[in-house]
Amino acid sequence: MKDHTLTRRQFSGMAAGAFAATTCSQLLSSKGWAEIRDYARKSRAKIYKSVKWGMINIDGSVLDKFKLCKELGYDGIELISPWPHSKDDINNASATTSLPVHGVVDMKHWNIRLSSPDAKVRDEGRGILEQAIRDADAFGGDSVLLVPGAVKGDDENHDHVWQRSIVEIRKVLPLASRLGVRVLIENVWNGFCESPEQLRDYLDEIDSPWVGAYFDIGNVVKFSPSENWIRILGSRIVKLDVKDWGKENGFCKIGDGDVNWPAVCQALQEIRFSGWSTAEVAGGDQDRLHEIRTRMDRVLQLEA
Repeated sequence: MKDHTLTRRQFSGMAAGAFAATTCSQLLSSKGWAEIRDYARKSRAKIYKSVKWGMINIDGSVLDKFKLCKELGYDGIELISPWPHSKDDINNASATTSLPVHGVVDMKHWNIRLSSPDAKVRDEGRGILEQAIRDADAFGGDSVLLVPGAVKGDDENHDHVWQRSIVEIRKVLPLASRLGVRVLIENVWNGFCESPEQLRDYLDEIDSPWVGAYFDIGNVVKFSPSENWIRILGSRIVKLDVKDWGKENGFCKIGDGDVNWPAVCQALQEIRFSGWSTAEVAGGDQDRLHEIRTRMDRVLQLEA
């Protein structure tokens, strides 16, 4: 039987080609090339601002927190999984405020790792990832942020993390594709894929449209410039974590570290990135959340 499964590269290429062909044909039917160039100029990719749930440190209900984020100018919220409270409260707050949940973070991936030398632990980690996919779907989100493992020693080296995590991730792809939720790999300080070429090759080996990069702009600065990672990863980048880091001050306020933000913005434009950017910094009260949003607007060159 012929395999009709699309790879990630085939999926991306077909989608981009179909969009371009449809858009150009529609425009050419009534407009000339000058109008098409004007359309392209005005169609600059949109970047949406989000905050992680644990950063919203105010008293009040779930609805109160959604209302505050809406008032402060955020476009959405990212939750955690497993979710410890009522999902109805989240869905009601999201509907009331028209503030979407764009995804969830698998909160157990560090301790219950897909790269563990223990097969039972890997099975448990895969089950947790499957639940996170279901949680994202239940909230209306489209992604799960995943750390695929950690280099811990001879029994869990770089090759182990690579091979073991790929085996487990592939097992969840039927569920991910059925629910329309993507598994997005975050680059973190776990000893794994510390160059953009390695992360690119890791994602390409999985080769699925349901797996991509959740690129953390600040985490890579100590290895090499963030803008280089963006260009090498290209369309594999689906979402962004926004933070800053400097050799002198470590993780710091967005804009106060060594990230070359103008170069990052240029690279994002070059790869035509459009999608969610989520702050991952120390949160706080209303004033602090307002400051974070303002800093995101400034460094990413966004409209307030």
